[in-house]
Formats: sequence, structure tokens, C-alpha cells
Amino acid sequence: MESKSEVTLYGIKNCDTMKKARAWLDAKGVPYAFHDYKAAGIDRARLEGWARSVGWEALLNRSGTTFRKLPDADKTSLNEGRALALMLDQPSMIKRPVMELGGKLLVGFKPELYEEAVG
Repeated sequence: MESKSEVTLYGIKNCDTMKKARAWLDAKGVPYAFHDYKAAGIDRARLEGWARSVGWEALLNRSGTTFRKLPDADKTSLNEGRALALMLDQPSMIKRPVMELGGKLLVGFKPELYEEAVG
């Protein structure tokens, strides 16, 4: 399938959820490019595009240690601009993984959604 070559997986190398997603893709024989946004960062235009596609709330990892360590004022007064600035500054606050596949965007790892997306 042509679309399989268009898969890019964004996340952090040592994240357990990332490992599950990568193992799933490997087991299905789906080739993908991996972008470690902790090592390589994430550009503003891409993050803003993701936010337009799925909403900034879906991208922000509120359960992670990095977010939980924020001062309460930063956590309670969030809006899109502030959330994007936090995620750009500390990419580990972006929910993982983010998978781009031929114009589709999946946030988080759910095997059934991956199955539907890559067949």
C-alpha cells in the first residue's frame, strides 16, 4: 500500500507508549519514520497544524510529570497560545505518540485505531 510509506511517528524514544506503538507498527510490517521531538524538537508550524486538526487539548499531556510539575498558575490559566508555548518549550508535554499518515493525525496509541488507519 502506498500510504504506508507516508507514516511518521512523533514522540520520545524511551516512552513506554511509544515502545508499544513502534512494536505494533513493526509487527504489522508498516515502515515509518520516527521523529524524536525531545532530541530534535518540534517546529511551531507543525504543532499549530496539529492543534488545528485535533485541538490543543488533545495534544497536551496533562498526566505527565513535566506538566504536573508546572506551577498551578500555569496549569489553570491555559489557553491555546499558552499551551502551544509550553509544548514548544518542553516537547515532553506533547501527548505521545502522534502519528501522521497521509493527511490523517492520530494522537495516543490505540491498536484498533492504528489498525483502521494503516489496515
